[in-house]
Amino acid sequence: MSVVKVKEEIKDIEEPIIIQSIEIKLKEEIEIYAESITFTEEHYPKHEKLDLIEHQKQNFLEKPSKCMQINKALSHTNDIIIHQRSQTGEKPYQCSKCDKSFTQNGTLKTHQRTHTGEKPYQCSQCDKAFSKRTGLINHHRIHTKEQPYQCSQCNKSFSHKTSLVNHQRIHTGDKPYKCSQCDKTFSQNSNLQSHQRTHTGVKPYQCSQCNKSFSLKCALIRHQITHTGEKPYQCSQCDKAFSLKYALICHQRIHTKEKPFQCSQCDKAFARQHVLILHQRTHSGVKPYQCSQCYKAFSYQNILITHQRTHTGEKPYQCSQCVKAFSVKCSLIKHQKTHIE
Repeated sequence: MSVVKVKEEIKDIEEPIIIQSIEIKLKEEIEIYAESITFTEEHYPKHEKLDLIEHQKQNFLEKPSKCMQINKALSHTNDIIIHQRSQTGEKPYQCSKCDKSFTQNGTLKTHQRTHTGEKPYQCSQCDKAFSKRTGLINHHRIHTKEQPYQCSQCNKSFSHKTSLVNHQRIHTGDKPYKCSQCDKTFSQNSNLQSHQRTHTGVKPYQCSQCNKSFSLKCALIRHQITHTGEKPYQCSQCDKAFSLKYALICHQRIHTKEKPFQCSQCDKAFARQHVLILHQRTHSGVKPYQCSQCYKAFSYQNILITHQRTHTGEKPYQCSQCVKAFSVKCSLIKHQKTHIE
């Protein structure tokens, strides 16, 4: 008989009978479990083994006077069994629909919802439902605006722990996600996955209004606005509006003078993360942008694009007052002054 079965039987027995009928079963269960533990000389010398078993029995089998005491003993026993499985790798709960197995029955039941589509945790404020209780708890914070996870190095707080962990890497510079095809590293797994598409050429995000597709979801969103021209994000301090929320946040730093992206090698700070990344290359000397037609490499993508025009002969900057065209925008601006003079 398993501890789980003993626990189930407890629920069906009146409290006065529990102490008499269940204590014997519990005692047998603990004795069997205590004898099954694998002892090593390193942790438990032979002369201490019997003392340990006796100690466990004393702790688990103190004669209870209330139902609560039996429940505590059972709970403690289950914790030990679960802990032992974490050491041995035992996973007795097998999914009947796939090859996954689990150490706890509750974890198996949660997993099975991925097959059944069951979502028993319903939000009381909207129609969303979730397969896990933690999903519902996290979702509720959208309604309550609660942000319990606060950064210890700045004043920012977050509704999800993962968001805090990702944010803290701005301060630490930690980049645990490494590309298997090049030496680039990333602070977030999603950024690594996006980067890997530069190697594979996969573009999973397709516009529903035209045939264009994109490797990044944010690129698709930006593109779709070219069809609608919508700019829903309005600055509260000036009349500018933006199509993307992130663009508004970056713009607002012009008003607040906030520069949250600090270089770890000098005292410079920046309002935008990508500007910090570009700046850091002045320290590292990294030149990730290489010309496909020669062996030159560059720190910045725009310099590579300009360089490639020396191979293609492309001159996209056309003067509106004469027939001259230029490969670089600054050359066009300089030329246009000759018309003014």
